[in-house]
Amino acid sequence: MIGRGCKLDPKLISALIERWRPETHTFHLPCGECTITLQDVHLQLGLLVDGNAVTGSASSSDWSAVCYELLGAIPNYINGGRIQMGWLRDTFPEPDNNSTELERIRYARAYILEIIGGYLMSDLSRNLVHLRWLLKLIDFRAAGELSWGSAVLAKLYKEMCGATLPNKAKIGGCLSLLQSWARFRFPFLCPRVDHPYTFPLITRWNRSASYVRIPNSLEDIRLLLDQRSDTQFEWTPYDDPAIRAVIPDEYGQNPNASHVKVPLVNYATVEMHQSDRVLRQFGFRQPISSKC
Repeated sequence: MIGRGCKLDPKLISALIERWRPETHTFHLPCGECTITLQDVHLQLGLLVDGNAVTGSASSSDWSAVCYELLGAIPNYINGGRIQMGWLRDTFPEPDNNSTELERIRYARAYILEIIGGYLMSDLSRNLVHLRWLLKLIDFRAAGELSWGSAVLAKLYKEMCGATLPNKAKIGGCLSLLQSWARFRFPFLCPRVDHPYTFPLITRWNRSASYVRIPNSLEDIRLLLDQRSDTQFEWTPYDDPAIRAVIPDEYGQNPNASHVKVPLVNYATVEMHQSDRVLRQFGFRQPISSKC
């Protein structure tokens, strides 16, 4: 659902990266500081953000043995613990009614691996996924208690910080989340969509949309971002009654989890969630900070 039909706009993404500050993990714009938060991950992707940290040992003495035990097959290509997602698609077709429970479990693991490597936490290759994620899928119940949203945001933060370097031409991570965040926040960059909101909210862009009068050049997007004031930035788009109506009740049970200042953990990657710099995104008053 979340990855189907969402076409990326590389020019919009480039314009946003130009305004990203690695030291604060925020965009610096005329409207003020703003950023992608755990709230956005929670509501845009529908991922858990207040579970157990996604961490642990990423090393294995024998990745082939891990594959055989958990997937029942061993790929010909394993490079540093990474395998090709094309192999997953070719080896694990969608199960039918005659499939055994074990076949369905193996298919589910392969499918989740492909989602992680190809969409949620993709690297620059866009075709490889590390088998450390497979170790988190031994027990689906335990996997469902992990803070996947925090891991996705940590990966995206890291990729965005790396993309600000002059010699970087590519970026990984969940770029669909970055783009959807921008469309919900900047009405002047948002294509016209006539169908109702759906959940997760990122699925709004899975259908047809009108791009008439939407800037399509990097220079125009830069100009609009630099000219628009804070009154033209949607600080709290999720307060819209039409959006609130489609958000399941359980996603509002712990609202404080979305705006806490905490480290985001993704194995060895640790990035700070500096929500205290963007309190207006949660409907709070933003005090003047004495820090950079």
